[in-house]
Amino acid sequence: MTVRRSETSLARTDPASVGLDGTRLARIREALERDVKAGFLPGAVVGIARRGHIAYLEAVGHRDAATAQPMWADAIFSIASMTKPMTSVAIMQLHEEGRLLLGDPVSKFLPQMANMKVAKSTTSDTLETGPAEREITIQDLLRHTSGLTNGNRGTSAAHRAYPQSGGSAAVTLGRDEFLDAIGKVPLLYQPGSTWEYGFSTDVLGHVVEAISGQTLGAFLKARLWDPLGMADTSFDLSKNAEGRYARAFPKCPLTGESMSVLHATAKPQKWESGGGGAVSTAADYLRFVEMLRAGGKLGATRILGRKTVELMRADHLGPEVENRITTMDPACNGYGFGLGFAVRKAPGIAAQLGTAGDYYWSGVYGTYFWIDPAEELAVVFMAAAPGQMRLRYRQLLRGLVLQAIVD
Repeated sequence: MTVRRSETSLARTDPASVGLDGTRLARIREALERDVKAGFLPGAVVGIARRGHIAYLEAVGHRDAATAQPMWADAIFSIASMTKPMTSVAIMQLHEEGRLLLGDPVSKFLPQMANMKVAKSTTSDTLETGPAEREITIQDLLRHTSGLTNGNRGTSAAHRAYPQSGGSAAVTLGRDEFLDAIGKVPLLYQPGSTWEYGFSTDVLGHVVEAISGQTLGAFLKARLWDPLGMADTSFDLSKNAEGRYARAFPKCPLTGESMSVLHATAKPQKWESGGGGAVSTAADYLRFVEMLRAGGKLGATRILGRKTVELMRADHLGPEVENRITTMDPACNGYGFGLGFAVRKAPGIAAQLGTAGDYYWSGVYGTYFWIDPAEELAVVFMAAAPGQMRLRYRQLLRGLVLQAIVD
């Protein structure tokens, strides 16, 4: 699909014209440069859009600290779980076409997911299971109430039955092997009862493939990436893109443990992980989040209907659902979860600045975004910073950006 750039316009503007103080925005660079100098962060790119215009897009530090190559604003990053919102958008596009319902059982599209079993204990070293009380639905996968987990989320016998993560599974198991394996794992919780992070969005990627007859990457390229002008977003790090790829430190600056990033290993994905397998740039991803912020369109290009986006950014964790989202990030206490991202329910409670109704997600390798509809704000942070340091930048960036709003 060929799209004229003017149809997906996201022009630069003076920060003051959209209510941002340039002097205060300069604190972003100052803070990040302190961390680069201290050896906490190799480098980063920050993009800020407000009211449909880019007010800030700057690179700090190094793209590869080992060779002292400077960071570029068009550097390419492994975005890990920031792939999930794009897969969720693909599912909602199919929903808008009437090709699936949110209440549909997943087994309608993936028969391997029928008759799932549920672990009787989430901590026991011995695995005992019972039948699921109902089937997993598409909505369960979108809001992470499927009962699926990742192997790296615990040490129990139930956890050990799972692959470690979507990224690791995609390079070790073939597509059919993965679906057969995930259809046999014990659910950690009854479907619909508990928010639990895991393979839900990877399964959604396979639903997209089953319905569309395309690979997930081909579907996203045709229906999302090309229409939005996201030329540097894909599941593969091409040879031409390697020179712009941002690399992490080999060891965590806090723990000294070795760190590994999916695309830096050069191991090919046997299937495209909708939960964590993409690469992108700050500018590309900013186009994606600004599309969501603007109610499903960028410029003249519409990706989703306004009401669909409103549904996605609503909290879908009712009082009957146990909310365990703080097991991912303690600072997001007070957040619920929509159809693809965490959603803030109140101005307070969370240990970070924000607005009721803002929504976000992040990647384990150090990337992060959030959207604040009330402030007409979309922000992307790209860094190759796996390990626990990534939690710091989610809080730090919010404060640095929001303090710069002066209107």
